[in-house]
Amino acid sequence: DMQFTFERKSTNESPIDIQLEYMFGKAPKTIMEDKSVVETYESANYSENELNEYLEQVLETETVSCKDWLTNKVDRSVTGRIARQQCAGQIQLPLNDCGVVALDYQGVKGIATALGHAPVAAMIDSEAGSRLAITEALTNIVLAPIEGGLRGVSLSANWMWPCKNAGEDVRLYRAVKAASDFSLSLGINIPTGKDSLSMTQKYKNGEHVYAPGTVIITSGGEVTDVKKCLTAALKHEASQIVYVDMSHGKFGLAGSVFAQIRNKIGGVLPSVDAEYFAKAFDAVQKLVEGKKILSGHDVSAGGLITALLEMTFGDNQSGIDVVTDALGQENIIELLFSERPALLLQVADGAAVCNELMNAGVDAYVIGDVNVNRRFSLKNNCKEWSLDIDHLRDVWYRTSYLMDRLQSGEQKAEERFNNYKKQPLVYNFPASFSGKLADYGIDPHRTKRSGIRAAIIREKGSNGDREMAWCMHLAGMDVKDVHMTDLISGRETLEDINMIVFVGGFSNSDVLDSAKGWAGAFLYNPKAKRALEQFFARPDTLSLGVCNGCQLMVELGLITPNHSVKPRMLHNDSHKFESNFIGVTVHETDSIMLKSLAGSKLGIWIAHGEGKFSLPLSVENYNIPITYNYAEYPANPNGSDYNAAAICSEDGRHLAMMPHLERAIRPWNWAYYPGNRLDSDEVTPWIEAFVNARIWIENNKVK
Repeated sequence: DMQFTFERKSTNESPIDIQLEYMFGKAPKTIMEDKSVVETYESANYSENELNEYLEQVLETETVSCKDWLTNKVDRSVTGRIARQQCAGQIQLPLNDCGVVALDYQGVKGIATALGHAPVAAMIDSEAGSRLAITEALTNIVLAPIEGGLRGVSLSANWMWPCKNAGEDVRLYRAVKAASDFSLSLGINIPTGKDSLSMTQKYKNGEHVYAPGTVIITSGGEVTDVKKCLTAALKHEASQIVYVDMSHGKFGLAGSVFAQIRNKIGGVLPSVDAEYFAKAFDAVQKLVEGKKILSGHDVSAGGLITALLEMTFGDNQSGIDVVTDALGQENIIELLFSERPALLLQVADGAAVCNELMNAGVDAYVIGDVNVNRRFSLKNNCKEWSLDIDHLRDVWYRTSYLMDRLQSGEQKAEERFNNYKKQPLVYNFPASFSGKLADYGIDPHRTKRSGIRAAIIREKGSNGDREMAWCMHLAGMDVKDVHMTDLISGRETLEDINMIVFVGGFSNSDVLDSAKGWAGAFLYNPKAKRALEQFFARPDTLSLGVCNGCQLMVELGLITPNHSVKPRMLHNDSHKFESNFIGVTVHETDSIMLKSLAGSKLGIWIAHGEGKFSLPLSVENYNIPITYNYAEYPANPNGSDYNAAAICSEDGRHLAMMPHLERAIRPWNWAYYPGNRLDSDEVTPWIEAFVNARIWIENNKVK
């Protein structure tokens, strides 16, 4: 009725009851005129005998291939609330379908987001493209437990279209209407979005290039428990693979990556029945909430065979024996490469899961067994194939390597390509570690002060202060927020503080290189300099610098004050920002924070552009409490001397480290955590660093 009404039904009061035009004004109407242009596309031709060649070509395409060159150059751990990001498994490859961020540091609720798009399908049929884009955004998010199931999901639509070209405005209108109708049928909303409707490139010689009309759909929803979110990497245990049909449509190759490698895109497009999809989505959600799934992946770009292979890429041991007769598709090419929406679920009891799905009206079949000896076999209608997983993983990764050469250079890109599968995450937790907060005397809900005074020191551009403050609070410290302006003005002197932490980030936007400007704020401001010198002169103080804070401590010479030639922090050998979840070893040193972790091999986040320790003296002149597990790139992400990830003062009180231990405190923070401990552990071994600091201060604090 074009009326905006805010009403209390119990009393019939309406404090707001106005016409919409009063809110938005009478905007002029735009009338667009266009003519339909019918495009026809030929179907792909193929031979079953060339299946292996087709598979390698599909895996090499930019759409399907590894995105490591992209994901490792942005910070995927900032906030310390990241529960799922792109990479999964022991090998840490970008395989996951959705991202998940916890709402806070205490609870388990979170927010999940995922993407979907189908630009080639939209070239053939813009309406089908919208439906398939929405479907992919939803199959990518379905393996995170969403509050309210499907109706708890909202969508955002980003339209990119070459408008004002013959037929394109008609196609856009139909695509938008199809997106609206499909979403209404699913019972979900599209409250937001954006558009870029001038996607045409014109050249002086009169040529025009049109971007394919595309809608990129972002799905989002509240997660009930971030610990229940699944990854795409197989769990290394005997189990089964269940195929869940999410479309109720036919197998078809139109719009697929396979069709593109054959230089044809026509044929039968996959279709999606909205009522059936909604039913299947919520049925799978129940399995996720009930923790009946070990891992899972959606069937989309590259088809069924790509999804199966990608599930095996995350480690060096797992394989799958696949038998697809139950899917009733004799044509092996259409079966393997059709992008008909579906899910692959790794489960302990395939029959029970299929029965539960079938009872909900969802088609599901056991199509494989997970093996632990790296074998991939495929059977369909009495025909058999055997695939080399490791070779195909290299094929899939090679495109990333070719792109990485343009940013990291030939040498580093080749090292990354050669080493990525040789550097699996391997852990060795302390024997005494229980994972329970109570065993450290920690009350996560404490409201009283402990009397252990600590301070976060931050500068303009710091971004690791919240998670660091939380870790220190959790360990039992009373944490104070100190900005450099507090020290420069003299409002803060650190006289009552026992521990300070210089946090990570990009102080002063790294304009003068990392931490150079921050160091200048101490060196050239008398009050800040005096506060720092007096703090380090006291015998009852500890300090920690992480990432940008590590660079600051090294720049100021705080770790090696007696060395005539000081260490330096240099740009990573790859000449780019590196973000990854890597393995480190903690060594026996005098480090107060790390003593109890000596001998451990743990996972930790790194996120830096200038993390290379340049240590000009021989190794015995340094206390190096943490080293990277592998000396070669990318497991040593920056080329540090002596494989160093941290250095410590002679008395063990002052520690500077590049990795972010404060972003690896919760098990769900880890991109790969020992599966048998994920549910039971409340914290990871890194909590001991902060507990050790608190205990030392309690025992050494000057009364």
